[in-house]
Amino acid sequence: MSAFTFIHAADLHLGSPLSGLALKDPDIARRFASAGRRAFEDLVTLAIERGVAFLIVAGDVYDGDWSDNTIGLFFARQVARLDRAGIPVILVRGNHDAESVITRSITLPDSVRSFPTTRAETHRLADVRVALHGRSFPNRAVEENYALTYPPALPGWFNIGILHTSCTGHAAHATYAPCSVADLAGRGYAYWALGHVHEYAELARDPWIVFPGNLQGRSIREPGQKGAVAVSVADGRVQGVERLIVDQARFQPVEVDLAGVPDERAAVALVEAALRPLAEAAAARLIAVRVRLRGETPAHDRLAADREGLTAEIQAAAHRIHEDIWLERLKIETARPRRPVAEARPDAFAAIDPATLLAAVDHEPEFRARARAALAEIAAKMPAGLAAEDDLAADLEALCAEAEAVILGRLSGRTC
Repeated sequence: MSAFTFIHAADLHLGSPLSGLALKDPDIARRFASAGRRAFEDLVTLAIERGVAFLIVAGDVYDGDWSDNTIGLFFARQVARLDRAGIPVILVRGNHDAESVITRSITLPDSVRSFPTTRAETHRLADVRVALHGRSFPNRAVEENYALTYPPALPGWFNIGILHTSCTGHAAHATYAPCSVADLAGRGYAYWALGHVHEYAELARDPWIVFPGNLQGRSIREPGQKGAVAVSVADGRVQGVERLIVDQARFQPVEVDLAGVPDERAAVALVEAALRPLAEAAAARLIAVRVRLRGETPAHDRLAADREGLTAEIQAAAHRIHEDIWLERLKIETARPRRPVAEARPDAFAAIDPATLLAAVDHEPEFRARARAALAEIAAKMPAGLAAEDDLAADLEALCAEAEAVILGRLSGRTC
């Protein structure tokens, strides 16, 4: 059996917008929006340069039905590049591009092979003696254990199973085509090319069972490196699995402890120091950072009182490090220092202490009930992606604390 290399990708989600970006610069917003397509272009280029034997896409080529033919034409153009290079593409449909979801189609080269939805089938690549087994999703929700329906391994061939599945389960992803590692290993294949989970994971190495993760992170919930894997095979065995990082924009949470920080200038300096390690990654791609400020600081009220100004200062600090580090969102979760018991105001003066008055209002049951109702109404009117990104009702405590800080910060500013 000859030696060869193939690429295993999944969850391209072509057509998916990157969510959570509040960028006012239209050019930067466009660059973020095109990141997924550019990532796939780069993967195709790598496949051609390396002369791989074939490319697998384990589901969710598209994020959903096309609004027009643009995304379909883009994918057709890229697989045509692979076809001209003699590289076949083998894919299954997942929950996002299930047969019932995608209503449009564009003719693809004959070298692009997909699996049916009614049963598991086998595609053979005779030149490299590879047998690929797979089954596509007929609709979004597949509750059946597809793995148990896959055919037995072909003797004398390198056998690969392709499956879009949550496998044993993942907190961030819906349970589809559930199965166990034992179910997969029991088919006798040398490699399982999985999709659906957007984080890189090796579930086993004998046989190899791999989630490559998605090709491009789409929100702060999908941080870190993203890409596909190159799998080298010799003598009928997997020799190695190499990650191919092709993401064009990366989401990165950054937490900064401002405990004891006296003022806004010192706070921004600490944030800038925390962002500096991102300079190397930003040299090759856009970086969207969510900065979370925490800790007890005397600057708490002033930071919250001028959120817009603080946001601008942090963005400026990010650009001092690299022009392509962009502030995705600023979360102010600091707190004012607690007063020692000896410094607490006597009860007679509590009624005129603004902080005490605000805290009392904040914890009134009637106020809390009205606030939750208002947040639920706002969330219901938000686009689905943003609503999922920001659970306003669950963040009531933080919102109330921030409101207190804004009021107190502005009051302190008037008395300075």
